[in-house]
Amino acid sequence: MRIMFLNQAPRRSAAYEAAKIEAQLNTYASPGTKVEIVFPDDYEGAQLYDTIGAQSVLNGLHHMMETPAIVRKIFWAAQNGYDAVISSNTFDPGVDGGRLAVEIPVIGLLRTSMHAALTLADRVGITVPLVGHVPYTWRKQEILDITTKLIRSLIEETRAEIILPLGGALIPYVVDPADLAKATGAQVLNTKAIGIRFAEMCVAFGMTQSALTYPKAKLAYEDFVNK
Repeated sequence: MRIMFLNQAPRRSAAYEAAKIEAQLNTYASPGTKVEIVFPDDYEGAQLYDTIGAQSVLNGLHHMMETPAIVRKIFWAAQNGYDAVISSNTFDPGVDGGRLAVEIPVIGLLRTSMHAALTLADRVGITVPLVGHVPYTWRKQEILDITTKLIRSLIEETRAEIILPLGGALIPYVVDPADLAKATGAQVLNTKAIGIRFAEMCVAFGMTQSALTYPKAKLAYEDFVNK
């Protein structure tokens, strides 16, 4: 089974070692599954991601700009032997568009992890990325301490029973959810692992997005690239 783990931005904007992260992702997969990190093709306006990221103003504008390139790469995946696509970003950019374009399962980490959390607990606490987290991802202990404090406050103030962490650049890539669970006493979900195993389940059982929810036209790759 081949699963594409689709980054939200072109390769030149990747703030991580792709080979190292790909190896980590494959530890979450079942034997016989290959998870491959793939990047969308460069697109006009892609530099906006770097600009607002450097200012710690990731306000969602970049997701609007990148969606066409993500959908195009999802279509390419279906034409090139991938069994499923996972949108790597936990804000699910391009997932709905991709589902309108292909038959293979297109998985969003946020919605998948949220539904998993809601089957396991009544109250879900959500953490979001720390301000300016990208330049500081090597400061593991500081991130662990701050996130631990945040999770404990969620538990005390909202009675959260399970934690869904957004911002995969930190959790699980830098800080292991198991370490946070140990420090806080609350289960902390690994969104990447959940997405990969759910994608595997969809492929194994022939499940995919509903054609009634996501009706599709007959398309060719040229429809996405011809001007």
